[in-house]
Amino acid sequence: MTKKRRLDIAIFGVGAMGTLFGSRLDSVANVTLFGNWPAQIETLQQDGLTIIHPDGSQSHHTLNVTNDLSQMSPADIALILVKSHQTARAAFQATNILRPDGIAITLQNGLGNLEKLAEAVGQRRATLGVTAQGATVLAPGHLHHAGEGLTHLAQIPGLEKQLHHVANLFNKAGLETTLVDNANSLVWGKLAINAGINPLTALLEVPNGALIEKEPWRQIMSAAADEVAQIAAAQDICLPFEDAARRTEEVSRATSKNRSSMLQDMSRKAPTEIDAITGAVVRFGKRLGIPTPVNEFLLGLIKDKEAGRILMNLEALNIPIK
Repeated sequence: MTKKRRLDIAIFGVGAMGTLFGSRLDSVANVTLFGNWPAQIETLQQDGLTIIHPDGSQSHHTLNVTNDLSQMSPADIALILVKSHQTARAAFQATNILRPDGIAITLQNGLGNLEKLAEAVGQRRATLGVTAQGATVLAPGHLHHAGEGLTHLAQIPGLEKQLHHVANLFNKAGLETTLVDNANSLVWGKLAINAGINPLTALLEVPNGALIEKEPWRQIMSAAADEVAQIAAAQDICLPFEDAARRTEEVSRATSKNRSSMLQDMSRKAPTEIDAITGAVVRFGKRLGIPTPVNEFLLGLIKDKEAGRILMNLEALNIPIK
């Protein structure tokens, strides 16, 4: 990777995060978005992307978007922003275009994405990060940027210079980014927040902020996050905050108008990331002998709703919390 030329960035994913990052990075690099959402791709190709910003202002962006891998240029950076169930496919596709000295980065929700990416492109070319950017696709070609948030990228031995360059590039594009040594802390911290907010908002069909408005919902959200914190502690993973429940409530309040990614998926009848988020919590809990009753309950409800089996009145949703 060299600083002497404008870098080539391939973004896998044309949803909320893919288009948000693409619109920013396009100002500092050659960016191509690759995806498999026909309506979104057609609209972006014909009409471009309209973004409604947190302050209510709007901007329009012309993006290079394709569903044909043969149209992708060799990439210095492959940014993986697809849903977790699509990671293996995107990782394999990235191997076809990533330059030998390129870097593949996952900024996805849940656990297991880095392992799939590294298996495809190699351990020395894969890293992960977490982002607190919030965005919602309102309709094909229309994005609501709900709020700015920090992006953290994990340091990889031997790739320090390249990753510093990537972080500088992101910052230059207006995506505030820092490098960290302990990625596990950030990943599990984000998992706790996602486990608390995403399934519940998808079940109740409400924006994030609604979860703190009713005490039973707040208790469920907090309990789900606490279960993740217990599993992290059992692995000697220190979360980037002292109280998972309190932090999840703070995020719910700070992103009150945002529709979680799981709610967005559920609304358009797309597969959710429940297995990589809540399912991962349950699996780790069983492996470590730590009970996860709230996450197990939410996992079952999401699976039921995805299969069309939800018959209960979700307004009355109440799980006994110890």
